[in-house]
Amino acid sequence: MMTYDLVIGDRAYSSWSLRGWLLFDAFGIPVKTHSARLYTDELALMLSDYFPGRTAPTMRTPDGVVVPETIAIAEELASRHPDAGLWPTDPKARAVARVLVAEMHAGFTALRNHCPMNLRVTYEDCAPPEAVLADLKRLEVLWAWAKEQTGGPWLAGAYSAADAFYAPVATRIATYNLPVSPEAMAYVQAHLAHGSFRQWRAMGLVDGADQDFYRRDYARRAWPGPVPLAAQAVEGTEAVNAACPYSGKPVTHVLELGGKRYGFCNAFCRDKTVADPEAWPKFMALLA
Repeated sequence: MMTYDLVIGDRAYSSWSLRGWLLFDAFGIPVKTHSARLYTDELALMLSDYFPGRTAPTMRTPDGVVVPETIAIAEELASRHPDAGLWPTDPKARAVARVLVAEMHAGFTALRNHCPMNLRVTYEDCAPPEAVLADLKRLEVLWAWAKEQTGGPWLAGAYSAADAFYAPVATRIATYNLPVSPEAMAYVQAHLAHGSFRQWRAMGLVDGADQDFYRRDYARRAWPGPVPLAAQAVEGTEAVNAACPYSGKPVTHVLELGGKRYGFCNAFCRDKTVADPEAWPKFMALLA
């Protein structure tokens, strides 16, 4: 079956890439990702095959059409997959979702600049200036308005493209311990527990070295999302399973969890599972 191609940047740091990937994974649309490290020539080199794309994410459709920009990606996927649920079917909820997406795409620059996405750390405090606090207040207003209009539990009823667009903001609130209302924090927690987001973060934790650009000297705290099961990478190939739960290929790398050893076909498959075992339904089925 033909699938889409999606160029992404570092999973731990590229907020726009997270948004683009959620538009596929959270709605069951098959996609093959192509990752390029930020602040190197990798992204420009990769995008030379995706004209006119200049940034991550950039999508190529199965019939070869290149679509940069997350709003364009969302609209094109919704047109090609009308039953996937990217936009609500209810006209009022759909209008609300589009309003939210448009404002997110163009706004909240103070929050973005002061608190760049970083899924590898969590801080006690980042001393947010007034402009950031104003952005947070605007988020609270928008989220409360949307839920009042649509009835929740997500911004426009069921999880939609609007929520994919606000996922990176939710991670910033979590990472930098930003002050928001209990209602807004409940929405943030819903993102942190969302299956697709947990998979993205698990991959981001083990996908490449830290980027110095995102390093801050703030005091750190524990990640406020779901606490992962205590797994660890171990040496050898002895495992309860002979084939990787994801690819079906022979076991070459192993983790230990609950006194048992489980095998995978490469280090990345193992390490993303060590980072958050419960994020991966195929592994949890093996565990059961």
